[in-house]
Amino acid sequence: MDKQEKHKYWFELAEYDLETAKVILIGERYLYVGFMCHQVIEKALKGYYACISEDNPPYIHNLTILSKKSGIYQLLTEEQKDIIDSLEPLNIQARYPTVKDKLLKSLTKEKCKKIIDETEVLFEWIKARL
Repeated sequence: MDKQEKHKYWFELAEYDLETAKVILIGERYLYVGFMCHQVIEKALKGYYACISEDNPPYIHNLTILSKKSGIYQLLTEEQKDIIDSLEPLNIQARYPTVKDKLLKSLTKEKCKKIIDETEVLFEWIKARL
């Protein structure tokens, strides 16, 4: 797979995950909205990395580390860094029962809508950097 194919692969997956998050919101399955939004940004960062590097993206899920390894971190605003920080725990917390109940209680339709909106804006911003 060449650079262009890798880039396209990651961004298509990210777009699919964004649409999935929207469907999950409609179905009121709030726990997984944040998880899918984390996946969107993770895949967008991996797509960005694939476009600017000869290497495959690292097999990690930490958004801050991915953004630093890709070189895009220094371009992020403080607000964008805050979005990444808010998405970071949603990847893990949705998976483990000890924190799942607490997380589920904190999620509302409005909060999930905001998470999706912020994710979409950040995703489009990452794409626009290429």
